Amino acid sequence: MTKLRVTVPATSANLGPGFDSLGMALAFYDEYELETIQAGLEISIEGEGANSAARDETNLIFRSIKLVFDSVGEKLPGIRLICRNSIPHGRGMGSSGAAVAGGVMLAAGLLANKQFTEQQLLEFATKMEGHPDNVAPALFGGLTIAWVDETGPHHKKLTVHRGISPLVLVAPNEMSTKLARSLQPESVPHTDAVFNVSRSALLVAALTQSPELMMSATEDRLHQNYRASAMPETSRLISSLREKSHPAVVSGAGPSVLVLEGDPQNRLEAIQYVKEAFSDWRALALAVDFKGASLERQSGSGS
Repeated sequence: MTKLRVTVPATSANLGPGFDSLGMALAFYDEYELETIQAGLEISIEGEGANSAARDETNLIFRSIKLVFDSVGEKLPGIRLICRNSIPHGRGMGSSGAAVAGGVMLAAGLLANKQFTEQQLLEFATKMEGHPDNVAPALFGGLTIAWVDETGPHHKKLTVHRGISPLVLVAPNEMSTKLARSLQPESVPHTDAVFNVSRSALLVAALTQSPELMMSATEDRLHQNYRASAMPETSRLISSLREKSHPAVVSGAGPSVLVLEGDPQNRLEAIQYVKEAFSDWRALALAVDFKGASLERQSGSGS
C-alpha cells in the first residue's frame, strides 16, 4: 500500500493582457490524498465541488493520473482518492488546472522509479488541460510565462516582486471557460494586437520589479471586452475598481476578479469598497505561492 498527498495552489491566468501565456500561483490550496488499494476506484470529495464533481473514472484528477500511466505503458493500481477542495469551481481560479496538476503529481509519485522531469510533468498536464497557462504555475509556482512550439509546451518561472499584494474577488456565480472562449473573435485589429504586446511586456516588468507601473501594465484589448457581455457584473466591478486606481483584471476566464495591488493599504481599500458595493462577492487577500504543487509520501503495507 502506498499513500501520497499532494497540495496544489490556485492560479490566475492571463493577468490582463497576457492572454494564454501568463499565469500566477496563489496561496490558496486544494489537497488530494491517494491510497493504493487491491482493485477499483473510490473517490470522496469535501468542500468545493462536493455536490457536483465526478466520483467515477470521469473525475479529472483520476483521468490525469491515468493519462500519465497510459503514456508510459504502466498499469494503474486500485485507487482510493480523497479530495479536499478549497478552490472555487468555475470562477477563474484554476480549479481544473489544480486537478490536472495534482493528478500528474500523484501519478509521478506512484511511478517514482520513472523520475519524471519538470518538462515531462508539464507535457502531461498540458495534454490533459489543453494549454499550459494554468498548469504551469500550479505545478511550479510563482509567475510563469508559458508557450508552445513544435517541441511541445514550455515555461519560464519568475519571482514576483515582494510588494505585490494579490486580491481575488470571487464571483457569486460560475462561468464556463468554454463559453468565455467562444466569445473571442477569430482576429483582432492590428492596433489592439500591438497594444497587448506592449502591455504584456510591461506587465512582466511591473510584476517582477516595478509595481508602480501596474495600472498601465494591466490594460487589455484582446479578450476582456469581448467577454464582458457574458459577465456584466464582473465588467462593472473591474471598471469601478480601475476608476479608483485599483489594477483589476478578469481572473482567468472569469467571472472572478484579480486585483494586483502594489500596496497593502490599497488592497484594504479595495476590499472595503467591494464589501460596500458588491456585498455578494467574496474577497480573498492572498499571497503569491512560490513553491507550486508539493508531494508528500507515506508508505506502508496493508490491503
